[in-house]
Amino acid sequence: MSFGAPYISIPEFQYLKPKTLKEALETLSKYEDEAKVLAGGVGLLNLMKERLVEPEYVVDIKGIPELRKVTYEEGKGLTIGATVTLSELENNEIVERKYTALHEAIKVLSDPVLRNRSTLVGNVCEAFAWMDSLSPLLVFDAELKALSVNGERMIKAKDFIIGLAETALEPNELVASIFLPEPPKNSASKFIKFRSRSEFSVINVASLLANRDNPPERILRLAYGGATPSPVRVFAVEKVFKQQKPLNELLKEALDVVFKEVSPMEDMHASKEYREHLMETLTIKIIRELWGE
Repeated sequence: MSFGAPYISIPEFQYLKPKTLKEALETLSKYEDEAKVLAGGVGLLNLMKERLVEPEYVVDIKGIPELRKVTYEEGKGLTIGATVTLSELENNEIVERKYTALHEAIKVLSDPVLRNRSTLVGNVCEAFAWMDSLSPLLVFDAELKALSVNGERMIKAKDFIIGLAETALEPNELVASIFLPEPPKNSASKFIKFRSRSEFSVINVASLLANRDNPPERILRLAYGGATPSPVRVFAVEKVFKQQKPLNELLKEALDVVFKEVSPMEDMHASKEYREHLMETLTIKIIRELWGE
């Protein structure tokens, strides 16, 4: 998918700004596929400019108070509302300290000006393979709260993206928040991104490591963005790191598993072979850094 079509305007639409969550859900129930939700608007307005989406109605949810909250409960986890900006998360001490991989992804996501406007929920809902926020959410076992007039449901981050620019949301649903459970004890996490000449990730990788020196209790999670049309967490690799073996041997076994589970795509940004090379290089780098080597 390329960007840069010669449009200088966006299609006509009706702008709606509900004051309450109830009103927003009723609006989406009424218009369904004819409506798109605007939180930060950065992604949506670009897509409209490119004529990739042409909604009849744009539903602005920025003014709804309960969607603009970040709350953390010790031992339970972090909840991020739909209209919380990336800049607010970048400056949040809990995100930086406990959810470091997400914090590192946010710092390289777009630029400081756009981060003042962009939201994490909006970034996820665009559902493009190269988005930086998705792989960290996978290693933290995040869930998204989807609301409609019919009630609410929790969707695991690993199940939310079902294809390129496709999500598991129903037309009358909106994502109200993202929940990240409390990370495992004694854990650390990282995020690394290799980008093309544009801002897009050719490959990004997030990882979480806990209990490094206790193999039976050791936790190591790996997730990739940009490798395939949907972000992917390689669950099969996690049992490899529960073995009592030198790190070099564990890395070799882990990479064998990764390439059995993930077949990188080829597109305008990189060939399949180049992505495989980047996946290997970044996987070794991120794990060694988390390991302290």
